[in-house]
Amino acid sequence: MNTEHDYVVVGAGTAGCVVAARLAEAGHSVLLLEAGGSDLHPMIQIPIGYGRTFFDRRLNWMYDTQPVPGLNGRTSYWPRGKVVGGSGSINAMVHVRGLPHDFDDWAEMGNPGWDWQAVLPHFIRAEDSEIEEPGWRGKGGPQHVTDMRRRVHPLCDNFFAAGRELGLPESPDFNGSHPEGLGIWQIDTRAGWRSSTANAYLHRTPGRSNIELVTRAQATRLLFDGARAVGVDYRRGRVSHSARARREVIVAAGSIASPQLLQMSGIGDGARLQALGIGTLRHLPGVGGNMQDHLAISYFYRSRKPTLNELLSPFTGKVRAALRYLWDRGGPLSASINQAGGFVRGTPDAPRPNLQLYFAPVSYTLTPLAERKLANPDPFPAFLLSFNACRPTSRGWLHITSTDPRVQPEIHPNYLSTQHDIDEAIEGIRLLHRFERTGAMAELIERQIVPAQVPQDEAGWLEDFRNRADTVYHPTSTCMMGPDPASAVVDARLRVHGIGGLRVIDASVFPTVTSGNTNAPTVMVAEKGAAMVLEDAGALV
Repeated sequence: MNTEHDYVVVGAGTAGCVVAARLAEAGHSVLLLEAGGSDLHPMIQIPIGYGRTFFDRRLNWMYDTQPVPGLNGRTSYWPRGKVVGGSGSINAMVHVRGLPHDFDDWAEMGNPGWDWQAVLPHFIRAEDSEIEEPGWRGKGGPQHVTDMRRRVHPLCDNFFAAGRELGLPESPDFNGSHPEGLGIWQIDTRAGWRSSTANAYLHRTPGRSNIELVTRAQATRLLFDGARAVGVDYRRGRVSHSARARREVIVAAGSIASPQLLQMSGIGDGARLQALGIGTLRHLPGVGGNMQDHLAISYFYRSRKPTLNELLSPFTGKVRAALRYLWDRGGPLSASINQAGGFVRGTPDAPRPNLQLYFAPVSYTLTPLAERKLANPDPFPAFLLSFNACRPTSRGWLHITSTDPRVQPEIHPNYLSTQHDIDEAIEGIRLLHRFERTGAMAELIERQIVPAQVPQDEAGWLEDFRNRADTVYHPTSTCMMGPDPASAVVDARLRVHGIGGLRVIDASVFPTVTSGNTNAPTVMVAEKGAAMVLEDAGALV
């Protein structure tokens, strides 16, 4: 079957849903291709249900990396959404934009129009925030952002008291004018349901006739007329189809699948493509390179005070939580386990916040990772403290090993490959130990349970970090934005270098990973990218 639309968008994930909706609002016809299936699944829509999608092959690509030298040869498991809404349908829903200097850095890297003042309007346009601050927060936008400050567990008060003992600032709103400090994470929910971009942008106008969503549609290669993209070949089951784009093809398949599709289509490192029998359309060695991610470690403590474990572990507690959710969409099932945390400086002389902290009044230490369910925690009171470095400098890469899109690419995160990242790991561990020694935390902690044997020096800290630290599921930058085709993949208007009619709009274009969770900045990139597409098409937005 052959079809033709103004725009073909590959990937109905976090970015693709935004782009398709905005182009359709402007009157264009859009074909939106999604390799996964429908997001109309209770474990997606109920906020705490995301734990049950963690190892569900129907909803999740379930990538595994290659062994990582910096993690003592361990592999890392990378869940990514295989469903409408993409990873925004299976994530922990934390809504944080990143810090303003993240985007000023993007502009200073040769990307005009991506500084903080330029991107802020697109964050605001996307939001329907319960927190109001004129000039900083949005009201009435598609994606509802829930203020959780009055809904978190009282154990968070001890976390904040410990921070005050350490002299750390507090932030009333990580997405407002004072983002540095400790505070409560906001989440993307609306009335107790997940507010993914599928729900917020795509499904809110179900009668729109100029968006055609095709699920179970695996893109196999991009189509070209000379050096211009004109369409996409895709497969549904055993049947092959072609879709033509009158204006542009937009790849929004995410930080793994977007470079994978470019490489399968002859855009990437020429020598590596030729080794797979793929003719080189455009030599762009940065495709799949410059990979960045956040790497975190958690410390678990048995608590002297009640935690969420007592609410969710016993059968009677599960029943009460379910009844509460059915009654008013409230209670623990309407929340994320990520409750408190913040952005802090690991040392007093750090020029900017460089560590992200997490505090969760819940624990999962007695079951293997594959069996952990967010509504089935440890049967005793416990909590966790965790951190990751905000802006790691290690760079990884990925590359296809087959022309079959069903074969996962090789993923090499290259964690802890710089001394900067090793030093910040030590800084973060030292800060967590300082938290442990505060009076506020000492009154909570009965004993540390993971790691059971506490390393006593920096060498031991680092070895434990190498043995236990893992991804926070924030891969970015594999189709990096920048002015130089020798390293970058797209220009500042997200056009693939040297190819007409082709853009990449998703987290893979981040020049550097942002400080914090990456869903909200991905929505911003999609809003700004869609506006650029419309501007270049002569539309006014």
